[in-house]
Amino acid sequence: MADSKSELLAPGTKVHFMGIGGYGINPIARVMHEMGYRISGCDMNESPLIPPLVELGIPVRIGHSPDHIDEFDLLPEDSALVLSSAIPMTHPEVQAAYSQGIRILKRNDVMRTVMKDKVGIAVAGTHGKTTTTAMIAVTLKELGLDPSYIIGGVPVDLGRNAKAGDGDHFVIEADEYDNMFLGIYPKVAIVTSLEFDHPDQFEDIDEVRRLFQRFIANVKEDGLVLAAHDVAQSRRLIKRRMLTGQSAITYGMSGGSWRARDVKPNEHGGMDFNIVYLGFEVGRVSLRVPGIHNVQNALVAVAAITEVTEIKAKEVAEALSNFRGVQRRFELKGEVNGVVVIDDYAHHPTAIRSTLDAARRRYPGKTIWAVWQPHTYSRTAKLLDDFVDSFSAADHVIVTDIFRSRDKDTFELNGAQVVDKMAHHPDAKHISGLTEATAYLSETVKSGAVVIVMSAGDATRISSDLVFSLQERTVAS
Repeated sequence: MADSKSELLAPGTKVHFMGIGGYGINPIARVMHEMGYRISGCDMNESPLIPPLVELGIPVRIGHSPDHIDEFDLLPEDSALVLSSAIPMTHPEVQAAYSQGIRILKRNDVMRTVMKDKVGIAVAGTHGKTTTTAMIAVTLKELGLDPSYIIGGVPVDLGRNAKAGDGDHFVIEADEYDNMFLGIYPKVAIVTSLEFDHPDQFEDIDEVRRLFQRFIANVKEDGLVLAAHDVAQSRRLIKRRMLTGQSAITYGMSGGSWRARDVKPNEHGGMDFNIVYLGFEVGRVSLRVPGIHNVQNALVAVAAITEVTEIKAKEVAEALSNFRGVQRRFELKGEVNGVVVIDDYAHHPTAIRSTLDAARRRYPGKTIWAVWQPHTYSRTAKLLDDFVDSFSAADHVIVTDIFRSRDKDTFELNGAQVVDKMAHHPDAKHISGLTEATAYLSETVKSGAVVIVMSAGDATRISSDLVFSLQERTVAS
């Protein structure tokens, strides 16, 4: 396997992506297409991310097959195959390419090619990566800087998850999974948070922290690391860098060089706050997205842009105030007869707490329904106690069956057992199927309810199906 310092791929190289329908691979393929590389791809499943690629003229096949090597005329001298994290080296299509001498790469191996000659702004962290990356990309665009970007979600303001822009800056969501971010050598690195996650890859928090140390070691000598002051692990992470005299600063609510003060709810359902730098008020943000966690995300977005450009924080803050959010991040799917339906990507205990807290703040006095599809057996088993304690802000909880994803081991765990652990909650129930969960909600929820579907798997369809079902019920009555 090539390492992240392998040679840059020559312009015009044919690059075939396996897993092109996923958020990890898809935006890379799109950017490389726009850079002039000859792209093809395949995925085991249909995905809403595939049609935009097909519209660009990128050939995509549903299903994997060794026949793709010949179909797309992949040759050792002018081709490479890039794997998603879910594809093993033993896969027949991979082996067919390998046997013909075609380069086999992972995401981190192509990052230097993708970000060549750009000023990199890399956003890492257990939580907040997607929204913070989106905030920076949208704000740079608002400021007329036409950035390149790769985002693990689709910002409402951009309508796409990736672009090869003409500007100097490249904003990228720096994913720790499968060591993706070790292929990035940014000018600015952001660490939004640092907690234990991905137990299928990491043994404990110490292993996670060591990997993040390697990531920030990649920051250019004249670069900057911005770390969350309110997260102890993030502060600990940058101590070594600060001791060596390299540039690293913190941001947060309770402390840091950049601080958010006078945080108040606003008429948009978001938060207003003042930005303070080294004790001086330098700008004010009026967010349209809810939650204290988004105050933190917005604060570091302003800080990063101000630090890497010559634009004043006040102007950056004003541009950021136009940000309208990211699909699947507290996304309002509809409101029918007083029932609000929201779709969210939360799949970690901290993210669930933040999402439910945001709902309480945005919809005071409403009845909160939390619909949760646990994501991976390994994560659910390892963090089970934290998960069962993360729903205290919800009035009602529905837990579906666990979404397997990459897991092979079920850890002898299922959704019903998860609910058994929630005996302290006044109303938590297991409904195994997604269709059954939608039907139950449609018949049960009443005006004044806020239904939040939290899933990194396929339960996202509950939100759309529920809106449709509630509308049908209205017509029938």
